[in-house]
Amino acid sequence: MKYTEDHEWLKVEGDTVIVGITDYAASQLGDVVFVELPEAGTTVEKDDEVVVIESVKAASEIVAPINGEIVAINEALADAPGSVNDDPQGAAWFFTMKPSNMSDIDGFMDEAAYKAFIA
Repeated sequence: MKYTEDHEWLKVEGDTVIVGITDYAASQLGDVVFVELPEAGTTVEKDDEVVVIESVKAASEIVAPINGEIVAINEALADAPGSVNDDPQGAAWFFTMKPSNMSDIDGFMDEAAYKAFIA
């Protein structure tokens, strides 16, 4: 996995990248009560707002970590937004994207660097 300074994780699977938020980000949000996801087929640019998360504390936006096309979304989050708190780095992923350039993820942090970043 790779990690962004915006507390997103990226996991490469074949020619796609799965995107979610880290345990740290989920704990900072508090109890998640709503998640709005993008539509599959949407083309996004790095830093475009793609997901809106509402928690008991605040509303937050998740931005696209890289350029590409959203190819799948985690529809289960519509009925169970709280799973973001329960399993943010597993079952509660947000979307899968096909990057314009896979090498764009090379500059992100590995797990050790991310743990140092949040320490």
